[in-house]
Amino acid sequence: MASKNEFGTKIGLIAATVGSAVGLGNVWRFPAETQTNGGAAFLLLYILCVLLLGIPVMLAEFSLGRGGRSDTIGVFKKLSPGSKWWLTGLLAVIASYIIICYYMVVAGWTLEYFIESVSGGLYDSLTDADSAEALHGTFAAKMDEYVSSDMRPLLFTYAMIALNIAVLLGGVRKGIENLSNVLMPLLFVILLVLCFITLSLPGSGEGVKFFLTPDFSRITPATVVNALGQAFFSLSLGMGILITYSSYYPGDTKLVNTSVIVSLLSLLVAVLMGLIIFPAVKSFGLDSEPLKGATLVFVTLPEVFANLPAPQVWSSLFFLLLLVAALTSTISIAEVSVKMMIDRFRLSRKAGVLIVMLPLLALSAVCSLSFGSLSDFRIFGLTVFDLFDHITTNVFLPLVSLGVCIYMGWFAPKHLLSDELSNKGTLRSPLTGSIQFIIKYVAPILIATILISNYL
Repeated sequence: MASKNEFGTKIGLIAATVGSAVGLGNVWRFPAETQTNGGAAFLLLYILCVLLLGIPVMLAEFSLGRGGRSDTIGVFKKLSPGSKWWLTGLLAVIASYIIICYYMVVAGWTLEYFIESVSGGLYDSLTDADSAEALHGTFAAKMDEYVSSDMRPLLFTYAMIALNIAVLLGGVRKGIENLSNVLMPLLFVILLVLCFITLSLPGSGEGVKFFLTPDFSRITPATVVNALGQAFFSLSLGMGILITYSSYYPGDTKLVNTSVIVSLLSLLVAVLMGLIIFPAVKSFGLDSEPLKGATLVFVTLPEVFANLPAPQVWSSLFFLLLLVAALTSTISIAEVSVKMMIDRFRLSRKAGVLIVMLPLLALSAVCSLSFGSLSDFRIFGLTVFDLFDHITTNVFLPLVSLGVCIYMGWFAPKHLLSDELSNKGTLRSPLTGSIQFIIKYVAPILIATILISNYL
């Protein structure tokens, strides 16, 4: 029987890990990168990066987490006592905590848009006579109103913090696993429904053609770096999440199989999002401008739904999808710090959760207000929200991934990786040699390339 500090079922384990990987990056970063970098050419590069680099690095984190059976700091202390490698784990905790500060704000936006969609408030000022330009202007104004006001985004951010606390207090099995078992199937059902709707639109074939027809002339060294970055971002590498979650894996979990399933499901989400977004924007002629992050989600897609019968229904479904992705992501990111507090300071789960989450009432508030009354407060020319996003995405996450690969490739106990991949010799693992080679030589070079390219 599984311990209460382990995932109880294989399905629950997969659902929770997929939930940690599938986030807003699959929804708004992937379409923007695909549009800019040659459609299917970028998609193929992204798939190659996931399969050839993402899975090996994921396995390095899995092996580290299950082998050490502790938090991201504790695994290094247990496996290499007396060394300074625990600083890599500390950097992962710091990175994940900074991310949760601003990610909770974006999660709050998704909750607000979901409620506005259900209530009809998102579409209450529209008329049948509105032109495309008028629609765009209306939704752009609504986004500015929703995001840049002080109180409303803050209240929804606090609501998301409260939801996270409620789930995290339930622990690994009753909280994280049970929620993931419900939300992950729901996410895929909504994706398939929205796919069916957008693919049935007139002219949607042009969007599918763009998405699935590669333009290799658009491939540049920068495109390859972007595909690598997207692979790391979409698999939640370098955040400490996979190390933390794998410490909850039962000893008989097949790590290679798990990594492949999680990676393929994450890829499937990205592909389905492409099949939702590109046919929709092409059908209504909304692809003339670049598909940029928040504008894509909060302006362009509401425009698409406004052109459909029963826009409230489709908008509600989409923002429910986004809310599911945001909730499972924020919970997994927060759990990195929660487990660290529990393991390092011997705290109860309740104390660990509250110590981690309550400071967000102030820290996330600063990030939220950086779109409102604190928008003129800049550090190195960036708002607090943008600064947190920049240093984590461009500095901390590549550094943590680089540290994990160098440690697992060169400094970890000799048979740690092979023992974990083969479940201590009980499984055949013919790919172990190739995975070790990638982790030892290939991954550090490519991750360093990502890191350096951010400053060129």
